[in-house]
Amino acid sequence: FASCFLTSQHAKNTAIINMMKLATYAALVGSAAAFAPAQTGRVSSAVSETKADLETLAAKANPVVKFFDPLNLAEAEFWGTSNEATIGFLRESEVKHGRVAMFAFVGYIVHANGITWPWPMTLSGEPFPQVSNAPEAWDAIPEAAKWQIMLFVGFLEAWRESQGTHYMKGGKIGYFPDFDAKYIPGGALNLYNPFPRKDIAVMSDEQKEKRLVAEINNGRLAMLGIFGFISEGATEGSVPALKGIISHYDGDVMAPFATSIFPSFPALN
Repeated sequence: FASCFLTSQHAKNTAIINMMKLATYAALVGSAAAFAPAQTGRVSSAVSETKADLETLAAKANPVVKFFDPLNLAEAEFWGTSNEATIGFLRESEVKHGRVAMFAFVGYIVHANGITWPWPMTLSGEPFPQVSNAPEAWDAIPEAAKWQIMLFVGFLEAWRESQGTHYMKGGKIGYFPDFDAKYIPGGALNLYNPFPRKDIAVMSDEQKEKRLVAEINNGRLAMLGIFGFISEGATEGSVPALKGIISHYDGDVMAPFATSIFPSFPALN
């Protein structure tokens, strides 16, 4: 974002507020949804949605707001692709952001309360940092830990993009393929059902649809929640409901890599 390269505190605060507005729009846009309910006469595995399909799903996700697309994204065609491919990209993006936001929301609360693992953080015996908010925890961990996080997330993204039918070409939105023991020695826990539960394996289509709609709403709420935490920490009083609850963060939330992984980029300093 251009705001990463601004030097004045006023510009940084303005950028944070603008990002909150964009997050609000993203959370309410009916065209971005985790999965679409099965439609009569359509192949169940297809996700080539139309605007009409999105309007139907939006009404289920939020019967009050229903379909809300002020940026008209449901009719866009990104990078010269089709409208259906663009909708697939937008829906997959919301699912990913929502899931990350749910982790981030819980993680922020954990760090703000000083909760850490009981064992050392590093092989040298260095303990996990005791901080008052999550951004401080990121600043406090070693460079090697930052690289491990970035590389692991990159691996997950590459695995998702490379396996099965792509979500922009009719693949399932929000689906994360099982790990293949051919590529991962010893195999790995599958993310959707890591400890195989029979009740999940035999879940009906109606139950799956209900849970998927719930995930959409939980992800949207988590995105707003984590932005609220970050904004209040950066600019005290910007979120009145959190005033006095979220501790102030002295760093720059708009430039998380300014003093760590990429210190050689002048624009990030």
